Amino acid sequence: MSDWEIWLVIGLLTLATFIARSGFWLVGHHINLPKRVQEALRYAPACALAAIIVPDLLLTNGQVEVGLQNPRLLAGLLATAFFLVRKNMLQTIFFGMAVFTYIRLGL
Repeated sequence: MSDWEIWLVIGLLTLATFIARSGFWLVGHHINLPKRVQEALRYAPACALAAIIVPDLLLTNGQVEVGLQNPRLLAGLLATAFFLVRKNMLQTIFFGMAVFTYIRLGL
């Protein structure tokens, strides 16, 4: 790709993002969502996070790998247990990455 094509793509993506986000800002107060939809949207961030994290923990080279030989899954499970005990997200991130590095390097 040439430089101008890259800049064109960046500009178009910026415009698309602006339109998508400002649409609700401009007409959002005119649209009333049903209460049931509003309640369902409360779970959208958790669903999106799960959709990102679960495949990363379970897939290795496009294959599902569930077991102790999967360092990402093992580190994720240990980090989840750590979070349930400590309730501190930053410490959980450091702990999970330390465990993952330890397992991956085979120390």
